[in-house]
Amino acid sequence: MPIVLRLPFRGTWLVENSPARRVPSHGTAAFGASHAIDFVAVRDRRTAPVRDWRSVLGVEPVDRFYGFDQEILAPAGGRVRAAEDGVPDLVARRSLVSRAGYALTQAARARAGARGLAGNHVIIELAEGGFLVVAHLRQGTVAVRPGESVAAGQVLGRCGNSGNSTQPHVHVQVMDRADPFTAAGVPILFRDFRIHGRDGAAETVGFGVPDTGDVVEPVGGHGAHRVPESL
Repeated sequence: MPIVLRLPFRGTWLVENSPARRVPSHGTAAFGASHAIDFVAVRDRRTAPVRDWRSVLGVEPVDRFYGFDQEILAPAGGRVRAAEDGVPDLVARRSLVSRAGYALTQAARARAGARGLAGNHVIIELAEGGFLVVAHLRQGTVAVRPGESVAAGQVLGRCGNSGNSTQPHVHVQVMDRADPFTAAGVPILFRDFRIHGRDGAAETVGFGVPDTGDVVEPVGGHGAHRVPESL
């Protein structure tokens, strides 16, 4: 049965690598990531107000992106099992040129474990079962520590570009155990969100998984539940 979460942010964010499009969503079931999903903050479907030669040929400062330093909220309540806060944020890489070289270092990041892949992150043991991962937070902003109880909607930290990340975004997944090296991914759904279409129309969704390319915004309060049997 899927775990139902709330979106971990305010405002409008673009969905990337959604399990609504394919499973495994990130191309691998390793590290409990089979049903993971990514969100990038946008305004008018743009991730940053500036696009210049560095966007095409080089690397970019992360603070030009809308998502950088935005508050990231707990999608569900539970107890913090792990929290990492010491991984430096990387420069952003929108250009194909800069991403090509970065791809060659991905194996090294995987060997570094959670720090290398998730960067600054929080793992929450959910009362409903499963372990929720919120990843790629900004260095020095993680606001919770292992052993703490966290309420849904509580600030976990701020959006960063740490770990396996090419521009500021937030990564969410649920695993069946706390150790990502032995965990399997758990299906997730989100509740109470609005999808903004390219034509300006908006659709409110009670329970669902937004697709890659959707621009979404949370509505209502925070909470985590098992999906109703009727769904």
